[in-house]
Amino acid sequence: MTDGRVAVVTGAARGIGLATVERLAAEGWRVVAVDVCADDPALHYPLSTRADLAELAGKWPGQVLEAVADVRDVDALHAAVALARAEFGRVDAAVAAAAVMAGGVPLWETTDEQWDALFETGVRGVANLARAAVPVMLAAAEPRTGRFVALASAAAHRGLWRLAAYNAAKHAVVGLVRGLAADLRGTGIGAVAVSPGSTDTAMLAATAELYGLADVTEFAGHQLVERILDPAEVAAVVAWLCSPDAAAITGTVVHADGGFTA
Repeated sequence: MTDGRVAVVTGAARGIGLATVERLAAEGWRVVAVDVCADDPALHYPLSTRADLAELAGKWPGQVLEAVADVRDVDALHAAVALARAEFGRVDAAVAAAAVMAGGVPLWETTDEQWDALFETGVRGVANLARAAVPVMLAAAEPRTGRFVALASAAAHRGLWRLAAYNAAKHAVVGLVRGLAADLRGTGIGAVAVSPGSTDTAMLAATAELYGLADVTEFAGHQLVERILDPAEVAAVVAWLCSPDAAAITGTVVHADGGFTA
C-alpha cells in the first residue's frame, strides 16, 4: 500500500490508461481518471464514452474520481489537477496515457487531419499534462518524489509500415520526456517514457483494421514472448515507475514490449 499517494492519469477510460488506474487504485493510490469520452472525426474508430469512465470510477468509490477532459485543452488538464489537489490534497504522479491511432497509408498520403490527431493528442496532450501537473509536484516540500510517466510505443524505436506519422509522434514523446527530465534535474521529480509492444487494446484493434487483418493476434509474432501483451502487464510497469522505488530511473525509456524491439 502507498501512503495516500495521488495520481492523475489521462486516457483512463480504457486500454493501458484504464489498467493503470486500476493498478494504482489496487495499490492504495487515489486517482483522478481523465478521458475525453468523445469521438474524433479524424479517426476511423470510436473512442471511449462517459459510461466507460463512470464505470471505472464506480469500481473505486471515493478513491477514483472521473474527469471528462480533452488533453488537447491545457486548461481542462489544469482543472483535473486542481480536482486532485482539492479532493486529495496533493499530486505525486502524472501518467500521460492518452493517444490515438491513425494511418494505414504511406507518409506522403497521410492527411493533415490524421497528422494533427496523432500529434495533438499524443504529443501536445503529453506536454499539456506536464504543464499542468509538474508545477504542482514542484510545489511539494523537499525531499520530493514526484513522477511523470508518458506512454510512448515500440513504434518510437522501430519504423512501422504505413504508420510513419505514428512513428514520428511516438518519437516526439520520447524526446519530450528526455527534455523534461533534464529540466527537472536535481528536483527529485523524475520523467520517464514507457514503450509498450502490441497490447490488447482498442488501439491495437484499430491498427489491425488499418492493415486489413482479421485478428490482432497476427501481431504476436513480432514479439519474443510470441503473444499479445495484456494491458495489466504494462500498467504494472507504469505503477512501479510512479513509486519512489523507481527514483533512479529518469530521462529514459522502459521497454515493456515483450521483446518487440530486441
